[in-house]
Amino acid sequence: MRKFLFGLAIVLMTLSPAAAYQNGEWVLGKWQAGPYFYPGVVMSQKGAQVTVQYDDGDVETLHINLVKPYDWGIGTRVECNWRAGGVWYPGHISNMSGSVGLSINYDDGDFEHTQTSLCRSW
Repeated sequence: MRKFLFGLAIVLMTLSPAAAYQNGEWVLGKWQAGPYFYPGVVMSQKGAQVTVQYDDGDVETLHINLVKPYDWGIGTRVECNWRAGGVWYPGHISNMSGSVGLSINYDDGDFEHTQTSLCRSW
C-alpha cells in the first residue's frame, strides 16, 4: 500500500505545474526550448503555460518546465555576448548594479560591464 501511495504521489506531482509565477516576477526561461536560460519577466501564466518577456524584448510562451526562478547572483557562471558583438564567452558575475547591470569576469581574463539582456546561463 505504501508503494502504491508513493507512486501515486509521484504521478500527481508530475501532472501538476511545478510553480505558480506572478505577473512581473523575474525568471529565467529557455528561449525556444534551447539549452540556455535567458532572463525575463513573467507577463502571464495560464495553467502550465508561462508567457515571458525576455530582457532583450522578445516574448515567448513556454511550458512551465522551461521556466525557473531568477537565481543569478555574484559568482554565478554565465555566458555573455562580448560587447554585443555576437560572440559569447563564459565567465562569472562579479558585481550587480541596479536591476539589469552586471559586471562579468571572463574566463580568458577580460572584464566587462554589461546588461542581463546580453547574458545567459545553462
